[in-house]
Amino acid sequence: MYAEVAGFYARQMRRLDEGDAEGWAATFTEDAVCRLSTRLEAMRGREELIAGARAAATAIEAAGELRRHMTGMFEIEERPGGFLHVRANTIVYATAASGASRVHQVCTCTDTLVRGTKGGRELLVKDRWIVVDGT
Repeated sequence: MYAEVAGFYARQMRRLDEGDAEGWAATFTEDAVCRLSTRLEAMRGREELIAGARAAATAIEAAGELRRHMTGMFEIEERPGGFLHVRANTIVYATAASGASRVHQVCTCTDTLVRGTKGGRELLVKDRWIVVDGT
């Protein structure tokens, strides 16, 4: 199960890092909720997730940076009803056009994952709570 969850986050974060807002949002349920400690309002549903990811990609491009999410240290608990409760840490690196990299932020992410409809093999985020260190 650890390898499956780690693979899910690797694919999900790569989509976000590559600016694939639609592909990233497709890793959430249609009615998912995503809350960040740096935002006043939660993003609800895939359309809001797409809009949020697009806005982030635009801001990152305007800053002349690349961002890379390195997610690990997974704590995985199976819950009744087939849910997975996952807690992980993410370090977000920002790389300037000059090639200089820095830590942009460090986060703790707590997710509820569910099985999708593709034969029960696909994981999807139902609920996400991201706490950015220092907020």
